[in-house]
Amino acid sequence: MQLANRYGCQHLDFGHAVILFVLSLVEMLIDCILDDCGLLNISTHEHGNIYTKNMDFGGEGPHDSGDEHREHLRRKNILMSIEVVEKATANKIAQVFLRLVYLNTSSVFSIFGAGKGSCWVPFDMFMENAMDGRHLHAISSVEFLTELSKTLQVLNRATWQETFQALWISGLRLVQRGPEALEGPFPHLYSRLCMLLAIIPLSVATIVKEEVDKLDGGMVSAIKEELVSSLQILVQFSGLLSPPPATVHFANTAARKAAIVLSNLKSGNENLYGYSKDSSAIKAGNMLHLIVEACIARNLIDTSAYFWPGYVVPLEASSQAQESPWSSLTEGSPLVELKDALMVTPASSVAELEKLYSFAVSGSEEEKLAASKVLCGASLLRGWNIQEHVVQIVLKLLSSFLPLDSGSDGRYVQHMPMLHALISGISSVDAVHILSMYGLVPEVAAMLMPLCEIFGSLPPSDHRSCNFEKASVYSVFSSAFLSLLRLWKFHRPPIENALSRHGVFVRSELSLDFLLLLRNSRSALKNLSNVSKSSIFQLDPSLQKPVYIDSFPKLRAWYFQNQACIASTLSTVYNRPNVLHVANNILKIICHKVPKDGILSVNPQSTSNSSMGSSPPPGVPEDMCQWPTLPAWDVLEAIPFVLEAVLTACAHGRLSSRDLITGLRDLADFLPASLAAIVSYFSAEITRGIWKPVMLNGTDWPSPAATLPVVESEINEVLAKAGVNINISSRPRSVMPMLPLPIAALISLSITVKMEEFSHLHGIIGQGIEICATSSSWPSMQIIGALWSQKVRRWHDFIILACSQSPFTRDNTAVSQLIRSCFTSFLGPLVDGRSCYVANRGVADLLGKTLDERARLVVAPGFLYMRSCRLFPDNNFVCEEILKVVIERARALANDCSSERPGHLRSDCMPLSAASSLVEQISSLAATMLCHAGGLNLIRLLYEHILPTLLLSAGEDKLGSAGHVCSLFEGYALAYVLLWSGASIWGVGETSPAYASIYTSKRQRIVDRHLEFMAKVMEGNIVLGCGETTWRSYVLCFVGLLVDFVPAWILEVKLETLQKLASGLRKWHKGDLALSLLERGGNKAVTSVVESLLGYAGAQFSE
Repeated sequence: MQLANRYGCQHLDFGHAVILFVLSLVEMLIDCILDDCGLLNISTHEHGNIYTKNMDFGGEGPHDSGDEHREHLRRKNILMSIEVVEKATANKIAQVFLRLVYLNTSSVFSIFGAGKGSCWVPFDMFMENAMDGRHLHAISSVEFLTELSKTLQVLNRATWQETFQALWISGLRLVQRGPEALEGPFPHLYSRLCMLLAIIPLSVATIVKEEVDKLDGGMVSAIKEELVSSLQILVQFSGLLSPPPATVHFANTAARKAAIVLSNLKSGNENLYGYSKDSSAIKAGNMLHLIVEACIARNLIDTSAYFWPGYVVPLEASSQAQESPWSSLTEGSPLVELKDALMVTPASSVAELEKLYSFAVSGSEEEKLAASKVLCGASLLRGWNIQEHVVQIVLKLLSSFLPLDSGSDGRYVQHMPMLHALISGISSVDAVHILSMYGLVPEVAAMLMPLCEIFGSLPPSDHRSCNFEKASVYSVFSSAFLSLLRLWKFHRPPIENALSRHGVFVRSELSLDFLLLLRNSRSALKNLSNVSKSSIFQLDPSLQKPVYIDSFPKLRAWYFQNQACIASTLSTVYNRPNVLHVANNILKIICHKVPKDGILSVNPQSTSNSSMGSSPPPGVPEDMCQWPTLPAWDVLEAIPFVLEAVLTACAHGRLSSRDLITGLRDLADFLPASLAAIVSYFSAEITRGIWKPVMLNGTDWPSPAATLPVVESEINEVLAKAGVNINISSRPRSVMPMLPLPIAALISLSITVKMEEFSHLHGIIGQGIEICATSSSWPSMQIIGALWSQKVRRWHDFIILACSQSPFTRDNTAVSQLIRSCFTSFLGPLVDGRSCYVANRGVADLLGKTLDERARLVVAPGFLYMRSCRLFPDNNFVCEEILKVVIERARALANDCSSERPGHLRSDCMPLSAASSLVEQISSLAATMLCHAGGLNLIRLLYEHILPTLLLSAGEDKLGSAGHVCSLFEGYALAYVLLWSGASIWGVGETSPAYASIYTSKRQRIVDRHLEFMAKVMEGNIVLGCGETTWRSYVLCFVGLLVDFVPAWILEVKLETLQKLASGLRKWHKGDLALSLLERGGNKAVTSVVESLLGYAGAQFSE
């Protein structure tokens, strides 16, 4: 029958031969039916069907009895063939064979019906988590949101219209929660709008492209129609469409554009978009207008959206239109004259960006400087419709100075003003956060490293202190160096504080090594044609070469010195006298007020001999009042020795606190990059616990006494309203506030920073204060907040919210209360072991509706959880606590469904369908909280250690001890949590190469190990501690979820594991589930399925 050739099988084993034979029989019967009916038969020639002959149904020959007989046979054959097909496909074994064919072919049937109990809270929590500017992401939010959308579409059994609609609504809620009135050094509203108007449309575009590539032509328009429907239905959410005050102008502009297009169409004006530069005549624009324009800009929909009912607001009599400065630029106006206007007006098209880029590449030096500043202005922060193009041009311009060539110092110095403008432009809080959301942290780090290497090796032109606002060797180096350090946790030790009690890494901190590894792996992936076509960002192929830290010897030397200083105290013997000379010279300058008889020096015992007969290195002046004109790397190498000397002198009373802070401030003014070394050293010293606390009396050290009681009271108020009732003040009011010396020095130094410099330095200072507050056992965060609130009163609310996260860094009781409060706000409270349904619950109560002035100290528990979950001291405890709450909720649902109550009350029982929906909501929330708290490593721990331990544990409170119905619900809930958490991280099927390299590549081993554990328990090799009912419901539910939702996971599991698990299921009389599991094992499991079925059929026959 030539089955191998017909179906394209290279190796036809027994199992494949059987199932393809059954398929061929069914196909031949269907072909005969179609042929007898006179319908087009496209496969007869493929099968070489010898049972059919071409009959002339339209002939005009004589109508004799032979023709009547043949017609009667033909009709009878049709009925008989249909009956045979029906009987064949009704047979259970034949059905399994045909399912095997279906599951192992490339045909895609991904149409889902509307899901019941859909839960989209992972969208909201992911977007809110992405707004935390303290934590940068190694992968693009576009990639992550794309995979999360595909996962939730499958798990919720939803259509793409429902999925897109949930995306838009989550994005709108994110914007409404934006704390616009809150001031502080954090990502503001523009980052939230970037998520709604750039990241989400790009994710949708990726999904649409993938679906179009998979589907036939008739289905292409279907997904576009679903997208349009998801947009049109947004008009029902008028409360979410109200634009924040900062975006009213942009919304009005978008509405006016649509109105003018329709007006010009009606009047026959060929210039459809003419006079669309002013929005003064339209006052009714909303967020839908901005979303539609973002979709049009990315070719997701076309301008037919302007014809949607109620979309266009009629034009009123308008004032004269104001010309856009970008139009003036494209028409030939000088760039330098338009610079200020262009910096505050985002570009509206890629053509305008290309015009600006031409100035940056081939213009005069003044034009290059102006173009660099404009690119990093409003177009980068607010040009949402073309933001990905702006980011790409900025990086392309920055990369034009690479690769680093030997002897090219003059070229870098020549372009120093332009480089200074570019680096400063991408260093703002919002700009760094936007680059992080586009997943470009590794690429930016690789571009900054050679700039740090070259400018750190050049000596400054004079002895004056560095001015951040002016281009100089030190200012460019400091900007590049501090920007590079903000991209990774430079002050964290490589191993300390990263191990769980099981010896497994549970923290996911970015390191420089990891960033380079990620960047190089991405470069290798982009060299593949199929990846490069789908990539948003395309850089010069010459820049795709691997980057290694060994290529930058000066940076490498500092990197390892910094790690050594963090890991241990400075060595008492240092064999480089030149570095000690520099350190001693810096000490003389910053401690020039110290009497000569008490002058400080670095390690005088070791330097007295080594410095005899040696002269200072070039660039070190003999005059102690002049700063050395040394390359920045030489200064940075000496700073740890300076810091050890001054901190020790201050601790022993040989240096006053005022002189210490003044000296450190002078050092930071001279070389701003030195602030990183100061933060790193002080952060490391506070973890050693060897420094005595100092009195914050207002004389030697600044006093927080004036504001500390108010700050503590407001922190307690924020926590109480989030459901956390603890007292953060453990000291009596009469006791003077104290801080360990390194924290006191760092916070005193930070409050001396000028506010105009703070945007450059906050990323470094903020990280240092965070690590000091979390690493020290001393309750210091409220004191730090009180000191800072005295310095910048307008940041008071921001400071209170930031300090409210500190109790969760050391107090597991607070963590437990916060976790329970999250479940209560989302699902409602539990009363006497039963669910209590209240009106106020869901996403709005979990994450909050808005942060406004009227409720400035009301923070939703979910919002507080997302801001503090990365700082939890023990992620194992977090996981176990979340599972406890899940079990409690499952038991409450069982009680709600229980019929063990008086007959007249049974009508109040919850139906099982509603309970199933609630189990999914509980599980989705729990899984999302787990993923954000510990990421991939915690989910691995959940699969391999925590959940197996829970199932094996015995005791009074063991699983399955609360009754039969409760035990069933416990197993179901745990299975759902496990599947949701894994799917949220790994995806449900094939993922993009960039995503797979970080997340999905770990899936196979982890899932296989967990299924192997289940198989060993079913074989009796491991003794359970939980109840049998809980175990059975857990296994059956989890395997059923694998079969129904993530069959791609089963394909990756070893055949031996699947066979063991299937054997155990058959012993439980779950043969159908066992067959379904094996069916989805891919080609490797076909023979096992066939043999199993034939054995089953033989047993039936013998009986």
